[in-house]
Amino acid sequence: MTFAEAELTDDAFLCGRLRLWQPARGYRAATDPVLLAAACPAEPGQSVLDLGCGAGAAALCLGLRVPGLALAGLELQPAYADLARRNAARNGLAMQVACGDLADMPADLRRPFDQVIANPPYYTPGGTRAADPGRELALRADRPLADWVTAAARRLRPGGWLTMIFAAEALPGVLAAVQGRLGSAAVLPLAPRAGRAAGRVILRARKGGRAPFRLLAPLVLHAGAAHDGDREDYTPEAEAILRQGAAITAFGPASVTNR
Repeated sequence: MTFAEAELTDDAFLCGRLRLWQPARGYRAATDPVLLAAACPAEPGQSVLDLGCGAGAAALCLGLRVPGLALAGLELQPAYADLARRNAARNGLAMQVACGDLADMPADLRRPFDQVIANPPYYTPGGTRAADPGRELALRADRPLADWVTAAARRLRPGGWLTMIFAAEALPGVLAAVQGRLGSAAVLPLAPRAGRAAGRVILRARKGGRAPFRLLAPLVLHAGAAHDGDREDYTPEAEAILRQGAAITAFGPASVTNR
């Protein structure tokens, strides 16, 4: 199954450094995968698995920032898996993409990875369903986020890192799932504006890590108290991450927390 060319849009990320085909009416990447990629502490030559990779936005943003990565992705929906392969090729990045469910990992992904990243569906069941079935499946959580942590932990080699972005309300359950599987956990709240509650968080945790849990100061995404017109109002730090592809530095170097 593939998307027809007429069903796609050609979208620019990172000020045009990354071009992605995306479905006009399906799930469309926004800032979450870019932030996820910026938080991953991957180093050149490492292997990275993107669980639920969609059209490839997070893995490909990471691949542009860090050269020489061995990228792989798992995607449940065949049409999106096909898009991820096409997007990798058009951006000159090698990426293995397997179609399957994280509860039954395809055989060719059952190997250890240095890094696992995930931007799982985090809207709770119920409420108004998306008109497009693919978008609904990509956004609405059909299994606990704990299952994503479990799948990631199985794929990480000792000393490897999991990086996830998800809704702040899901944090207690995710931390409970991390307990006993991963350590050295740190959480970065993502605040829409200064003084506003964080709606999303980024979690980073290490397989075999023993450092104490850290709750970091929020990353504020937008400047000012409110949106004041038809223009972007990112803070300088958010601008560097979302437009220039800079890394998120709040977690500190992986070498510092590598215990």
